[in-house]
Amino acid sequence: MNRSVVVFTDDPGWHGKRLKEAFNVRGFQSVFCSLKDCHFHLSSQKPCVFIPGFQDQLPPIAFVRGVPGGSLQQVISRLDILHALKMLGVKVYNDAISIEHTVDKAMTSFLMHFNNIPTPETWVLESRNQAHSIIRENLLNEEHLVIKPLFGSQGEGVRLLSKGLPFPLPGDEFVDGLYYFQKYIDSGENNWHDHRVFVINGKAIGAMVRRGNSWINNVAKGGRCEVVADYAEIAEISEAASKALNIDYCGVDVIRSVEGKLYVLEVNSIPAWKGIQSVLEIDIAQALVDDVLSKSNI
Repeated sequence: MNRSVVVFTDDPGWHGKRLKEAFNVRGFQSVFCSLKDCHFHLSSQKPCVFIPGFQDQLPPIAFVRGVPGGSLQQVISRLDILHALKMLGVKVYNDAISIEHTVDKAMTSFLMHFNNIPTPETWVLESRNQAHSIIRENLLNEEHLVIKPLFGSQGEGVRLLSKGLPFPLPGDEFVDGLYYFQKYIDSGENNWHDHRVFVINGKAIGAMVRRGNSWINNVAKGGRCEVVADYAEIAEISEAASKALNIDYCGVDVIRSVEGKLYVLEVNSIPAWKGIQSVLEIDIAQALVDDVLSKSNI
């Protein structure tokens, strides 16, 4: 039996080290590899996916810790590699469909609405004039909006559009010709916070509060991590989001409004867990490895 697994990443870092240790505990070796270094060899006899270090036999497991950015063609090709590996019998964790549904915030929002999971009112459109009209209408009604890149993480490129400003739109270089708006959910002026819930196999294994110095609470933007003792209600909505996406594991961002209502903001299919690990006793890397091994034909 092949006891080597591939971890797709361009920078193993802390997360790669933890995964390597967790796989070692179960008797498996980890090979780190970038999807940029993989390729197809398609002959009339048998289609082949080449992964450095696995020339003779494909690994039983491909753990995806990163899909490198690039041109549209490059990104599609890298996701095609993941699609093909799944078709060839490799357990891809998370698979390409899950990644496609979550890296695209518009599809995540659509699936939340489609499955009746509370999430902020959302618009996704290309027209700059229509975008300007939406901003104007909402701000005149004293409704603030958040504009985000469709593809992005860690709070990069996120802006709050609030009353008192002219009706601003970021330059095209920041939105790439597509506008993604959500209604701003106020979690409490000067008490800004949201929750990150970690879900594995449809079950929330832990949650943390992220408190920021502004309305953006991402850890990468200076948000502070605090333990959540009782997160049953937050777990329920996060597990529903995971089910709607049919995903192996994910990080779900949940916010509670000042009125007490919970909303799913985003779902991350390649979530970092260094922050939440700092407030949880469970070994997240080991829980992930044990889950993927239980779902693999090994």
